[in-house]
Amino acid sequence: MDLAVESLDQHYGSAQVLRNVGFAVPQGSCVAVLGRNGAGKSTLLRCLMGVLAPTSGSVRWGGEEITGLPSHLRSRKGIAYVPQGREIFGELSVGENIQAAARAHGTLKDGSIDEAVTLFPVLKEMWRRPGGQLSGGQQQQLAFARALVTRPKLLILDEPTEGIQPSIVQLIEDTIASLKGRMSILLVEQYLDFAVSLADHFVVLSRGAVVEHGARGVVTREQLSRHIAV
Repeated sequence: MDLAVESLDQHYGSAQVLRNVGFAVPQGSCVAVLGRNGAGKSTLLRCLMGVLAPTSGSVRWGGEEITGLPSHLRSRKGIAYVPQGREIFGELSVGENIQAAARAHGTLKDGSIDEAVTLFPVLKEMWRRPGGQLSGGQQQQLAFARALVTRPKLLILDEPTEGIQPSIVQLIEDTIASLKGRMSILLVEQYLDFAVSLADHFVVLSRGAVVEHGARGVVTREQLSRHIAV
């Protein structure tokens, strides 16, 4: 299934945050959305997940219009979201966080939990520990695993390397690489090397508008870094 974003605008009061944003995530591909802080990247993802309503424009998933669909129904259609800040349930254990997501999507007994924990072995070691007691890197792994147990067709990741130690960044990079082709991935990232190592297509935002876009090998690293470097 493809994700298609067309002419997306979003305002906070009188301030326009997204301006005529359009791009596609072809089935099985990894698309990286790049840009400086304040470029509109996280706002874009919240619109794609139904957390924010766009002022105008269209979001289509597998040819179906989902622009007005609430978040939980988008999730049921196979779109999973790992937000910036992880947003795990701090009072619940690691296991309860993961099981709650699996139960909500009917995947509690289909092996998806074992598959996710195999990707992130530290979660098994900390299965009964409250999520709020985990380090930032461990919480990121938990948020990632919680999304994967829903068996998504599209995985949306918002700044997955932010504030994470290098060894965990490498683990996350390896995990995303292993998932490519099995699902579509939309990656918002500021760390250019990380994005370039994974993405098949690039979309660069500046002041809420797409200023560069193209496939790997077509858009150059210089074109990408021009709108990211401070």
